[in-house]
Amino acid sequence: MDVSPALLVDRVLQVEQGQSSQTAQLALMKKAMNMQESASQALISAATGDLPLAADGSLGTQVNTLV
Repeated sequence: MDVSPALLVDRVLQVEQGQSSQTAQLALMKKAMNMQESASQALISAATGDLPLAADGSLGTQVNTLV
């Protein structure tokens, strides 16, 4: 089987370009996931905050049910 050097070089370049594209897409996906993580942590922190335990009554004086 004869393979022309020009065809071989072209295929190698196509593979390298594909790998570069995949690397860029992966980096973008990781950045987006990190941004979503930060946003969700901020949302959870804002929703829960520092809520104290109940001081009187039987409900909530033994276990903090919001945690």
